[in-house]
Amino acid sequence: MTVLDDDLLARIHSRAARYDRENSFLTEDLAELKAAGYLRALVPLELGGLGLTLQQLTREQTRLAAAAPATALAVNMHLVWTGVAKTLRDRGDDSLEFVLTEAAAGEVFAFAISEAGNDLVLFGSTTEAKPHPDGGYAFSGTKIFTSLSPAWTRLGMFGLDTESADAPRLVHGFVSRDDPAAVSPGISTREDWDTIGMRASQSNTTVLDGVVVPADRIVRRLKPGPSGDPLIFGIFANFEILIAAVYTGIGQRALELAVESVTGKSSARTGLTKDKSPGVRWRLADAALAQDALQPQVDTLARDVDTLVDHGDQWFRALVGIKSRATRTAKEVVDAAMAISGGASFSSSSELGRLYRDVIAGSFHPSNDESVHTTVATALLGPE
Repeated sequence: MTVLDDDLLARIHSRAARYDRENSFLTEDLAELKAAGYLRALVPLELGGLGLTLQQLTREQTRLAAAAPATALAVNMHLVWTGVAKTLRDRGDDSLEFVLTEAAAGEVFAFAISEAGNDLVLFGSTTEAKPHPDGGYAFSGTKIFTSLSPAWTRLGMFGLDTESADAPRLVHGFVSRDDPAAVSPGISTREDWDTIGMRASQSNTTVLDGVVVPADRIVRRLKPGPSGDPLIFGIFANFEILIAAVYTGIGQRALELAVESVTGKSSARTGLTKDKSPGVRWRLADAALAQDALQPQVDTLARDVDTLVDHGDQWFRALVGIKSRATRTAKEVVDAAMAISGGASFSSSSELGRLYRDVIAGSFHPSNDESVHTTVATALLGPE
């Protein structure tokens, strides 16, 4: 099933350079994607969505990323939350069903998870989650990389409860941007997204100052550290697979641009058209071989999530592996495309030059290289 038609992708592609140049939010892209039903792609048909599988969505995200990487990355964060809710629902857990019904109604979800210096990611938090007598929590802390910060209407967050009788507990919940009671004293956004790439995502810092999440929107209280809870699996699975899909799209587009850059152009040194140069052909083929390996891997893991395949304790090895391979391969393909294309790609107005800046963001998404290697070594050898 295809949601994103070629005309829509062409319009999105036409705006990408301007968003990057102006460091502005993808307002028009988001409006068109919402109108196309894309933000409810993973919502089941019976709940008002399009009923796509995760495997189908990864293909769409790859196409979207080839057109506009920052747009795909930003929208990814909403799609991850709907994917988590679907993953839980498919396994008999309806604790996040409200995410699906509200996404179907047009709400936009974002993540308030990442914290500066917190390399524990989901296994620990520097944000305070202060319990209220009615079962709600007040969250105070600073979250970084909040994609969709100008547009989200629902924010998924977590923090550490150190006061309850069973403390410590990591508390996960959702707040509505339009709920005055929930956001008092408030949520503030620092407009500090002045990055070299992925600029249209406007992943600004979010400051939580006693933000109250009501009891009916607290979805988990978990012990700090690694967890077998389905919520944690759902976040890891959907985040890593959809991130991999985005960077697969970046590599795919870089390869296309590399081919375009050599077609019909001659070398002053050899007299050959560049597409006939043995060195260019070898380098392009090498990049293609690396790129071609990604989509089948993304497809397979996404299908396994869809069909409830049980990889047991090897799941996290597989998930961090696909994210790591996709982001590293995308950077290698973009590097090769830059070398093949030549000096023109070094211009700030070059699409390939923009991809070169965008692809660098891949190393900053969880899981980072150290965490990836620890996870894989533990899967192979056991804990240290």
